[in-house]
Amino acid sequence: MSAKPAAPRLRLLHLHSSFSPGGKELRAAKLMNAFGPGIDHTVVSAVPGELGAASAVDPAISVHYPDDFPALAGRPWPRRLMGIAQAMRGFDLVLTYNWGAMDAVMAHTLFAEALNLPPLVHHEDGFNQDEAERLKPARNLFRRIALFRAQALVVPSQRLEQIARTVWQQPAARVRRVPNGIPVAAYAHRPEPDVLPRLIKHPGEYWLGTLAGLRKVKNLPRLVRAFAALPEEWQLVIVGEGPERDAIRAEAVALNIGHRVHLPGFAPDPARVVGLFDLFALSSDSEQFPISVVEAMAAGLAVVAPQVGDVAAMVAEPNRRFLTPIGDDAALAAALADLAADAQTRAVIGAANRSKVEAEYDEATMVATYARIYAGAMGKVKFP
Repeated sequence: MSAKPAAPRLRLLHLHSSFSPGGKELRAAKLMNAFGPGIDHTVVSAVPGELGAASAVDPAISVHYPDDFPALAGRPWPRRLMGIAQAMRGFDLVLTYNWGAMDAVMAHTLFAEALNLPPLVHHEDGFNQDEAERLKPARNLFRRIALFRAQALVVPSQRLEQIARTVWQQPAARVRRVPNGIPVAAYAHRPEPDVLPRLIKHPGEYWLGTLAGLRKVKNLPRLVRAFAALPEEWQLVIVGEGPERDAIRAEAVALNIGHRVHLPGFAPDPARVVGLFDLFALSSDSEQFPISVVEAMAAGLAVVAPQVGDVAAMVAEPNRRFLTPIGDDAALAAALADLAADAQTRAVIGAANRSKVEAEYDEATMVATYARIYAGAMGKVKFP
């Protein structure tokens, strides 16, 4: 009897606003790894060349980064959108991410029926600096129309779910909230003090740390200013890459603390780094469900942050009094100073945060939920 022919490999097209190493990009890489080598992935960045998150994809995964895909940014003229739509043919599922890929979502809605395009699932994880304080009405209208044919709209936070349902007027059946998850057990071990390149944690030092793409919306110069008054034994370690590196460094030099502010670059495995921190901080103007906060909690850290997105709901109750009003630099600095001076409170809050992560934010649950959403979009029982 002849062998049964193998099922054709699934082909997934990922259209990103950027594929530089940030929260949504690293989650996408994590899902690609979790789904295994039986899928062919094509990844496109709306910003040419921003593909730094590729280093987080397991070499065993089949992934292609084409340099001839139609530009995702530009005027949404019908001819240009038709070109994007035509490039979607031949895939089994299209996955789009954030506003930078919204032209592709519109192209899909306009031409899906005529071109027999594959189903599309859109992901919204938050907003850039230009929408950090107020959403743009024209973009809201564009999103409402563009998402008309999407099989699902996936968001990580309660706030984004509310915006999707009300401002973007998406039906409840389309909107799916999936909290970001991490491999919690991996964060239980204390890292080696020399795990970061060109940086060693010395005895007697305390590290205030953060994980972030070095982008304007993260407002990392604010964190430098808030850190400046901490005692000399405290070091600020900002792990990540991005265009704001020089601005962060300039702020530290201007405050005469350049020797205490360290930018070691991107860490592909946060579980090997976060445990070196003694306290975690966020300084963003806008967030939704920052996975870096979950990672800090899993490492048993207290968190200081503005009250952005779902952060107040994410952290354990004892941590909430150290969350500060958005834009209040003085309050952020005061919260850092209070926790830096109180090791016992840091330990109590860190233990509570760790317990909450173990109960609510494990990676296996997130991966299984995404698998169900993608399978459902393609009309399959199981994915991959």
